[in-house]
Amino acid sequence: MRYDWRVDEIEALFALPFNDLLFRAQQVHRSHFDANEIQLSTLLSIKTGGCPEDCKYCPQSARYNTDVESELLMKKEQVLEAARAAKEKGASRFCIGAAWREPKGRAFELVCEMIAEIKSLGMEACATLGMLTAEQAERLQAAGLDYYNHNLDSDPEYYREIISTRSYEDRLDTLKHVRAKGMSICCGGIVGMGESRRHRAGLVAQLARMQPHPESVPINMLVKVEGTPVAEEAQFREGVDAFEFIRTIAVARITMPGSHVRLSAGREQMSQEMQALCFLAGANSIFYGEKLLTTGNQAADSDQQLFDKLGLRPMQQPTPSSRRMANA
Repeated sequence: MRYDWRVDEIEALFALPFNDLLFRAQQVHRSHFDANEIQLSTLLSIKTGGCPEDCKYCPQSARYNTDVESELLMKKEQVLEAARAAKEKGASRFCIGAAWREPKGRAFELVCEMIAEIKSLGMEACATLGMLTAEQAERLQAAGLDYYNHNLDSDPEYYREIISTRSYEDRLDTLKHVRAKGMSICCGGIVGMGESRRHRAGLVAQLARMQPHPESVPINMLVKVEGTPVAEEAQFREGVDAFEFIRTIAVARITMPGSHVRLSAGREQMSQEMQALCFLAGANSIFYGEKLLTTGNQAADSDQQLFDKLGLRPMQQPTPSSRRMANA
């Protein structure tokens, strides 16, 4: 396992002929995973909108005029009802997200109670709550949290074009706190915000230099929401085509062999053929369910039809020891 990838090396992977890149990614994938298994996670927004940050892609920012309405923290029983439904549909991991800069006070304690209850259902628990202190990471670990999601979004150079209210180092510090308490990391980025291939390679390099690699690496294709700067400002108009997105999946697989590479936001706009190529390129995880926080997702029935066509099956919940072995 390598942790010293250079940006120019990763750019060279991106530049490989498409068939050669996918062949190499498929070889790496098969050496670490069953190529016909997909890990299924379900994501629920437990506190929506009203975030004070200025992430230019995010419809939950209070700074932008979008259709997203602010909502208070959900009741614990509502969250557990959603978790039970997700488990019945085959999800092995339940992820909860709150639109906070950082968690505070009684609301944070309520989230910790939710996590403990989700664990009691026999599911893995994941949360994304913004920035954490070392003490908050310790509290989440005590509640039983398996994964903490905190995306880097882009490479350090392009990051300043999309966010000013939270530094890149702030994000890395939160990840360090999570890792120090023994929890797994879910960390990836967004493709299609007007960044160059060099920036995409830089993002992958940041992730692939983490030791160990993030256990889950969500690769999001930008969903432009009306009212956000990425949907309205000229500098963000150039998106990413399907083949470049698939290349990003393949490069993530090659550089992080033991990680679950997840198709995340934007999958609702992907054809079945594009998703099939993403799985061939090494993606082996998806968010399963009709909604991702505030944006749409493929319907569960549609996903099952695609799985049937491709001969894919849900991955059984991995044990902590198997996760560690995958990153060894």
